[in-house]
Amino acid sequence: MKFFSPERANALIPKVAPLVDELLEKRRDLAIKLLENDPALRSNTPPRVSRLAGLRSPFPPPRFGELKSEIVRLIHRIESFGCIVKDIDLGTIDFPSTREGQPIYLCWKAGEPSITHWHGIEENFSNRKLLD
Repeated sequence: MKFFSPERANALIPKVAPLVDELLEKRRDLAIKLLENDPALRSNTPPRVSRLAGLRSPFPPPRFGELKSEIVRLIHRIESFGCIVKDIDLGTIDFPSTREGQPIYLCWKAGEPSITHWHGIEENFSNRKLLD
């Protein structure tokens, strides 16, 4: 696992931010398409059924595979820098680091100009604290 100093993580923000913006856009597009195609939201329209997933199947018919693949590709691309995509709805990214000899995550959210927060490895975005 790669560990980041705040300076090293901040140096990656210009490379990671556009990818996160694209990820948020693709995630939003997928959510819209899923809602537009939700049979429960349509009036008097019977649900479409694929050959593999019948009406009683616990598996939904395969849809939007290309868009889902693009989302996965973006996550892999972002994580190839050594950071971790934590929440694709919020656009939060964690950078493994250490603080006083303990493992932590430097925490960044899409739209923030730089990394200014951290949280413990067992914590999440809601527990983040300001860097000194």
